Amino acid sequence: MSGDDLLVDGSPPPERRKARHLIDWDNPPPPRRREPMSLTQVQRWVISTLTMVTILHFAGGIVLAAATAGPDRAASRLPLLILAGVTGVGAVAAALAIHRKSLLSPWLLLGWLPTVVGAYFVYWR
Repeated sequence: MSGDDLLVDGSPPPERRKARHLIDWDNPPPPRRREPMSLTQVQRWVISTLTMVTILHFAGGIVLAAATAGPDRAASRLPLLILAGVTGVGAVAAALAIHRKSLLSPWLLLGWLPTVVGAYFVYWR
């Protein structure tokens, strides 16, 4: 240790603790090993993705119909937005059913996203 490394009182500086969230390159963590997905799992992910995309496109079309409704059809906007939300909830429920998960899930709230986005564009923009 040189004289520049000492503190003003002549004592050595305290040893710095290594941050636990950083990787220690002298002792790296072991690589994570995942089991490969089975064919059934891959099929479930593919079909649930296709189902969600298809049904959410339909919900988006309903939101678009609500957004483009003329002034003479202003009363139909809110029911169309609610129908888009119910359709979105159905899309999430279908994906949960495909994966054999409980249908009572907080993920169902995600199905109301088309209604929220549509309400923004129809009423507040």
